[in-house]
Amino acid sequence: MARTPSIVLAGLLAGTLTLTGCSGAETAAPEESRSPAAAETAGANSPTTSAEPDPRPADFADEAEGIVADMDDQALAGAVIMGSYDGTDATAGAKLIRDHKLAGIIVMPYNLPQGIERQALGAMTKQFRDAAGERGWQTMIGVDQEGGPVTRAGSAAVELPPLMVHGAADDATLTRRITAQQGRDLTELGFTTDFAPVADVTAGKDDPAISVRSAGDDPKRVSAVVEAAVSGYDEAGIISSLKHFPGHGALTEDSHETLPVSKKSLDELADRDFVPFADAAKSGAATSMMAGHIALPEDKKLPASLNPKAYQALREDVGFEGLIVTDALNMGAVKAGKPGQETVKALAAGADLALLPPDSAAAAEAVRTALGDGTLKREDLEASATRVVAAQLWQTAAVGQPGEDSGKSGAEQRQGLADAALTVMKGQCRYAEPVDEVSVTGSALGVQAFTEAVQETGLKITDNAKTTVALVPGPLLGSETVKQAKARNSTKADVAVALSGPWELKDFSSGTQLAIYDDWKPGMAAVARYLTGDLEASGSLPVKVDGAKPPACG
Repeated sequence: MARTPSIVLAGLLAGTLTLTGCSGAETAAPEESRSPAAAETAGANSPTTSAEPDPRPADFADEAEGIVADMDDQALAGAVIMGSYDGTDATAGAKLIRDHKLAGIIVMPYNLPQGIERQALGAMTKQFRDAAGERGWQTMIGVDQEGGPVTRAGSAAVELPPLMVHGAADDATLTRRITAQQGRDLTELGFTTDFAPVADVTAGKDDPAISVRSAGDDPKRVSAVVEAAVSGYDEAGIISSLKHFPGHGALTEDSHETLPVSKKSLDELADRDFVPFADAAKSGAATSMMAGHIALPEDKKLPASLNPKAYQALREDVGFEGLIVTDALNMGAVKAGKPGQETVKALAAGADLALLPPDSAAAAEAVRTALGDGTLKREDLEASATRVVAAQLWQTAAVGQPGEDSGKSGAEQRQGLADAALTVMKGQCRYAEPVDEVSVTGSALGVQAFTEAVQETGLKITDNAKTTVALVPGPLLGSETVKQAKARNSTKADVAVALSGPWELKDFSSGTQLAIYDDWKPGMAAVARYLTGDLEASGSLPVKVDGAKPPACG
């Protein structure tokens, strides 16, 4: 690829940011407060008063290109890598950034002490921010904080559910507000990048990796939720990333463990799996997109993250011209020879940012070597680095801007989302015979969470209540296996509640079957208020479930 002139790059970037696990404890900074991280980074690069009200990457294309033009080989190689480190000592991550001039660091659960508090996490990210020195652009500090089963910021972050809850609620305004809340929470903690939302269209019960992380099995519903979510991230001033192109939701194997092979070619994926990505590219609702570890029928041993054909499809068929990041390169699906070669192959294939190579130092060295021997062309790396730098310059300017005031607290908005998403799979939209006490079965953690969640709803939990409730988990929730948890339940319970995929209720003959798609407390509180007669369910089932005939609620 030839070097992209700045005027072309400005246009290229203009559309990329236009719109923008069991969960942790509900502890968040004041909703309207501004963190030291936000205050420290939002100013020097802010547009002048004559610029458009909302900054865009195009506003920073020339500045980014100038920064990249001055990079030596070491800085250029580092600018296209987001590294990682082992253990909980943040100085190791800061040292990687300084020694190898990395674009940034992704924070993973193994980097966080158990029960870490907000102040401690903020101190960690500050070390990474400071490690960039005076290079002219801030450290990219990333996290996988989707909500639900994928919540990598630990107990320090606010509790939010996966996208299937948003798919069931089917309310773009709610989704945008909740996602903006999540983005502000993360920027308060010092993060600049959240690798979310999931844009995959799930196949449902046969999809072990994505499942409830997707908004549903209808491409247009997924598109609507994803666009609203990215709009919220953009409002909060955080870089987001649609994932996992060309589509992981129809695969029956998990790329964390092995390389799943799509039965469909890129052309065949276009009609369904590409749709959310293509819609986001067309509307401008995408900060970045992630290439997943998905093999294609004609390249069964090569993940899309290393496959030039996949990047070409994302650029030409989908029409995305912004920042492309790989999925984590330390996953089981990626086998690319000696350390560092996976990063070189990803960049050569068309990636702009290599995420989490198994050895960050080796990756940086391998890219420098490839740059020196011509395996990677300097003009190609400059184009990629310019996209990386421009995205981070945008984030630095956008963070801390005032968002929409909905008139509700964050807790009220989360409960509103849970109420809107409560889905009746079998039974009536309003519980026919409201009760004031129930007995509950399920996993120990699930029962405990339900008991805590219903304390303020008026519902009592007793061992001898006539009405029985079974809490049914899925494979993405908790350490207890689904089989063990189901063994605790009576399949004849009066009410069965799916805490994950709604298809998990297939063995239950309960007269009332509900789905809340996650084991989060607001969802359980919604169940309690439904049972007491205080809430009429209004969620719509976002996936097809064999045998389910949900009533038309809402």
